[in-house]
Amino acid sequence: MEHPPDGAPHGATGGPGTADPLSPEAFGETEFRLLGPVGLHDGATGTGIVPSGPKQRALLSALVLHADRLLSVDRLTEELWGDRPPTNASNALQAHVARLRRLLPERGGGSRGHEWISTLPTGYLLSLGPATTDVERFQRLSALGRAAVSADPGYAVRLLRHALSLWRGPALQDSRLGPLCVSEADRLEEHRLTALESLYEASLACAQHGQITGELEKLTVDHPLHERFYDLLMVALYRSGRQAEALGVYERARRRLVEALGIEPGPALRARLEAVLNHAPDLSAPSRPHPGGGPATLSEALELGGEVARLQRRIDELTRSQEALVRRYDTMVARLAGGPSVQRVAP
Repeated sequence: MEHPPDGAPHGATGGPGTADPLSPEAFGETEFRLLGPVGLHDGATGTGIVPSGPKQRALLSALVLHADRLLSVDRLTEELWGDRPPTNASNALQAHVARLRRLLPERGGGSRGHEWISTLPTGYLLSLGPATTDVERFQRLSALGRAAVSADPGYAVRLLRHALSLWRGPALQDSRLGPLCVSEADRLEEHRLTALESLYEASLACAQHGQITGELEKLTVDHPLHERFYDLLMVALYRSGRQAEALGVYERARRRLVEALGIEPGPALRARLEAVLNHAPDLSAPSRPHPGGGPATLSEALELGGEVARLQRRIDELTRSQEALVRRYDTMVARLAGGPSVQRVAP
């Protein structure tokens, strides 16, 4: 689904203090970018790298989405060519992998000799090493923001706007050739919509109803069957003293649902209509908006979250290295035990 920026949540619109102090540009890290046109930021040179063809972009997308996990030749072949693979699909895939290897930077986030793509007996594996992904940053920030909606909505607004600013267009733009990337793009879009819902819930809790009506209006146009956006817009309009317009939003939602799906609005939206008609007390704007300081500062929170993510990646990398060494050791012991001149040492 094409969705140019949905109002303020896309792009650099988060307001003061929302710049990510742990952005790849700030720390010279390599970052793979999937939330929009597929490519990567080369931390060593500070430049962007974009694969030239759709199959190269789809291959990179699939490998990054399944980073540190094996993707079989059969699955990658289906991803790139569907049910019409070339005569020698494994060789064609190997050629695409070779071109992708040449495109990727020599260093992985400053780690000399880091091998991005490994060839295994049954497929390929991309190892992130110290690199990051914009998907990982979005998920970390949006999770922190959603968790803060009730306790600190002002802080939640800042986190969620920053998370949504990482989206530069539809997920895996121009790279969705096969089922793997299509399903992942759909999943990421659902996460984006969830983050948007949480953003406007927090905005309403901060008495920012007058600032978000335009953004919500656009969302109801971009997502005409998404009832939650109509619900939030009705609240924002009502709190802005625009009851008649709030009632009109319900009628617009009902008309679109009936025309597209042949169904009436769900119970939540019908309950909102009754609340607007009856001037329900819980529709009133909060009298004392939460200041939204957040834990210390946003920069400190992001720095801590980024450090946790980097440590986890290092732990995963060391665990994989340990497992590989154990397998190698077991293989050597098995070969020695089977040799004619080797005597087993008693325990």
